[in-house]
Amino acid sequence: MPKDSFKALAVSKDHPRWEALTSRPKPLYARGDDIRSPFSRDYTRILHSTAYRRLKHKTQVFYNIGNDHICTRMEHVHHVESVSVTIAQNLGLNVELTRAIAIGHDLGHAPFGHYGETVISRLAKKHLKDRFWHEKNGLRFVDKLELLKDPYDVCRNLCLTYAVRDGIISHCGEVNEHGLFPREELFDLDAFTAPGQYQPATWEGCVVKLADKIAYLGRDIEDALTLGFLDESAKRKLLKMARRYDEKAVNTTVVMHNFITDVCDYSSPETGIGLSPACREQMDELKAFNEKHIYRHRRFEPFKKYAGLVINQLFETLRASYKGKNTIAALRENLAFAPLLLQTFTEWLACYCEPDILPEGELKNKASRCDNEKIYEDLSTKELYIQAILDFIAGMTDRFAIEVFNELITY
Repeated sequence: MPKDSFKALAVSKDHPRWEALTSRPKPLYARGDDIRSPFSRDYTRILHSTAYRRLKHKTQVFYNIGNDHICTRMEHVHHVESVSVTIAQNLGLNVELTRAIAIGHDLGHAPFGHYGETVISRLAKKHLKDRFWHEKNGLRFVDKLELLKDPYDVCRNLCLTYAVRDGIISHCGEVNEHGLFPREELFDLDAFTAPGQYQPATWEGCVVKLADKIAYLGRDIEDALTLGFLDESAKRKLLKMARRYDEKAVNTTVVMHNFITDVCDYSSPETGIGLSPACREQMDELKAFNEKHIYRHRRFEPFKKYAGLVINQLFETLRASYKGKNTIAALRENLAFAPLLLQTFTEWLACYCEPDILPEGELKNKASRCDNEKIYEDLSTKELYIQAILDFIAGMTDRFAIEVFNELITY
């Protein structure tokens, strides 16, 4: 398609739903000299958030925190940003919105990658009759958990725009062969009850959703080769695939280039954001290869068991301190047992509880500087406390989870 073929559909000030797409759960403080657009402001709020910074020590696919050359969740996020921005620029879509969705799309990922997500989901089902999935958790983080200081030193929630929040919760799900089209209705995002249930509300969100698939395929293969996951038979299959598409290698840059140019050439407002039949076939082939030779590899079994052991033990340790409205006091009384884990959790928990259950002193003073929704109320039910534990663990990096777990076994 010609360059800028989607320009008339981009989320701009002329867009008929501009006001709704740029609306926020609560108004942000205003700066008279701010030169940023609403979406550029979202981007920098995400960039300065704790959840974003922690992505550098969260597993993407391969757990290898000691190897600087293995892809982390943060690197993946920026691959997605690179792919989606290149496509958005070519199609004439809003680059600032695309960039903000891309950088924020994985904020809700648990430690230890998808294996950690599976463990937390099992705990949520057992104790809360609910399920954990990182897209919904990403929305929960940006809406309820992440706090940033305003110019008056008061911590407030991120309060991102509807379009960016929508892009975060809707980024997962398969990309069908007929292309991606934005949904028409701008409903309450709590209506999402499963991954991929609804398409994004913007063309920019559709681009990020497809870019997410493009970004990881080649990089996962590169990491698998670096770590010796692929035997000679698998390597021959890779070479055969490369030659079929007239390439000398299958890696991140080759895959990204081929798919990016194809998306830009093939997508149109009539056919949606998508790939040509030939590239869809190539993507399906790569996904099948990765599933067979990488994601189901037997070398992941020890990692899965370890991730389960760490997360389950942290959960049980924190759960043992529940004493209703007196839980904060109980946590402080047990500090000698696991000082780093319990102190960190107590300080974090206090920011989301009603002030009247907090003791006088530094803890209450810190919480008083947080003007946010007190989502755990007064901890009067065990379900509220368990949700707090799961939120806390989900926010951890692999490195911190291991550190506080080791504290338990060296006590």
